[in-house]
Amino acid sequence: MEVYTLALIGAGGLVGAISRYLLSGWVQGNYSGFPYGTLAVNFTGSLLLSVIMYLSEYSTGMPSNVRILLTVGFLGAYTTMSTFGFESFRLLEQGETVRFLLNLLGTNALVLVGVWLGRLIALRLSGVAA
Repeated sequence: MEVYTLALIGAGGLVGAISRYLLSGWVQGNYSGFPYGTLAVNFTGSLLLSVIMYLSEYSTGMPSNVRILLTVGFLGAYTTMSTFGFESFRLLEQGETVRFLLNLLGTNALVLVGVWLGRLIALRLSGVAA
């Protein structure tokens, strides 16, 4: 992998992480009682990733380095939910209904199991009783 490509990913990631922090904080600061900030980030990230990926598929006007900067860099730091949404939708488009359902249910189940296990590990490491 080229250093230039890694630099593009890093630059996009820097801006994506800051954008996520700012948007999520602003939304959550104005609307409380529900994780609206995360919802806003996941929706806008999914929307942007979809536009970029379909544009790069339907036309030749987007250079690959721009696509990498925006998708892997910016949106990779902004939200991973966008990738999950895009890949899930592609499975539906390809008629892979069973794989779509496995991805949808499996991802959500594993994320929750990961959070649960992470909590258990943190409790043990910190010495706090579960």
